[in-house]
Amino acid sequence: MNIQEYFARISYDESHKDADLQTLTAIFQHHIQAIPFENLSMHCGETIELDLQSTYNKIVRKKRGGWCLESNYLLFWALQELGYDVCILGGNSYEPAERAYTAEINHILLKVVIKGNSYIVDAGFGGAYQAWQPLMLISGKDQPQIPGIFRFMEDNGTWYFEKVKRKHYIPEQSVPFTGTPELGNIRKIYTFTLEPRHINDFQQLNTYLQVSPDNILQKKSICSLQTTEGFYALVGWTFTEMKYNYMEDVDLVQITTLTDEEVEKTLKDKFNIMLENKLVPVNVRGLPPNLVDTI
Repeated sequence: MNIQEYFARISYDESHKDADLQTLTAIFQHHIQAIPFENLSMHCGETIELDLQSTYNKIVRKKRGGWCLESNYLLFWALQELGYDVCILGGNSYEPAERAYTAEINHILLKVVIKGNSYIVDAGFGGAYQAWQPLMLISGKDQPQIPGIFRFMEDNGTWYFEKVKRKHYIPEQSVPFTGTPELGNIRKIYTFTLEPRHINDFQQLNTYLQVSPDNILQKKSICSLQTTEGFYALVGWTFTEMKYNYMEDVDLVQITTLTDEEVEKTLKDKFNIMLENKLVPVNVRGLPPNLVDTI
């Protein structure tokens, strides 16, 4: 494993001599715009191994993406290599359909400390709830970014991560704003504590997500990548392109239904992914919430 090879994978060629916030932000943004959030392996008959060499080979050398466990584990390694004070945390994601957070930890995120200040760095949520910059770990402070306003709320040692949603403009709809969130609507994302974790704490979760028929990753083949303007998402045969702030406080959402052949082409053209094994797209219908909330 080689940090220069990782830099080439994310197209990063700037300075990295200082383990400061500016360098962290630049590396993070290159990472999320180069490495898709995706679960395609489990829909290609491939096993996802949660060890560093396997993750590195898959994402860096085979130019694939990964889900949160893989993408954040690779970023954790890279930041350690660069001398950052970084640790792994565990999160419980919010399930809109259940209106509750999961009982068990099902997400991995990173905490980085720079000059006494703590930042949350999470490259593995994908879609509309992917932050574009490290977030200061401070309770009750609005942190505006291009994707929207993020904030943390802390209560008795538990941290709650949320985002203020914008309205969505979908050109195909006869009434453009039908069914879209009201301005100021809060979307809960996940909770976490500051208890440091080890990657081995997530081995059981990694196995469970690949065999449990009930989790959404089994029911939807997902690939999502941040762009300079928003993000691309491919869920089953549905390709979505989001452009943030297309109009004031309104995001543009363009949705296309693809054929099997177009799915393969879209993975190559939009996500730079060429699969070794044949993908069987999956998108179980009727699963709340909608696409933009799910990813």
